[in-house]
Amino acid sequence: MARALVIGASGGIGSALVRELGARGYDVTGLSRLVDGLDVTDEASVIAAFGRLEGPFDVVICATGALEVDGAAPEKSVRQLDAKAMADQFAVNCIGPAIVMREAVRLLPKEGRSVMAVLSARVGSIGDNRLGGWHSYRAAKAAVNQIVRGVAIELGRSHPGCICVSLHPGTVATEFTRKYLGRHPAVPADEAALHLVDVIEGLTPDQSGGFYDYAAKEIPW
Repeated sequence: MARALVIGASGGIGSALVRELGARGYDVTGLSRLVDGLDVTDEASVIAAFGRLEGPFDVVICATGALEVDGAAPEKSVRQLDAKAMADQFAVNCIGPAIVMREAVRLLPKEGRSVMAVLSARVGSIGDNRLGGWHSYRAAKAAVNQIVRGVAIELGRSHPGCICVSLHPGTVATEFTRKYLGRHPAVPADEAALHLVDVIEGLTPDQSGGFYDYAAKEIPW
């Protein structure tokens, strides 16, 4: 039986991914701050949580993230930039997933196909940015995409069967996005999870190091 590890398993998308993977026959392990005390902004807690795991896992998904940290909403203009709010965004949306990836490498199989995916966001695309604003969140997601790209290159040498990618789940109707949906169409978390697992199962080795949406379409960096 294939094994899957979901980080952020108590969140809207994370819990939906746990359900979808389980429905497809995966042996799923979930880690979260709520249940396991794994706080991606606390390196020691990540190390401790991963230290209790034994691999290998065929699929590892980092589904953590936040649009707001300590009530700091995304900026509408550069005039609203705040150093602490920006640092908090990087801690949650870039540094945390990077530490998760570091700890997850030892849990990947050395041989055979595996996937390590980090949930990113289309707004982290520099090439796709036509609106401006949301500077800290955009920058943190762009930064985690760079981490994914670099880790994919390393894994190509040490774990040649591993496909390492950034994934954009689409606009998902969760508590995470509730305040920002407005008139934008959104999909339920279970539907988003279905599409994401479809993408994960369909990825090929030549796609490692890429950035893809819920329909497996490549997103520009």
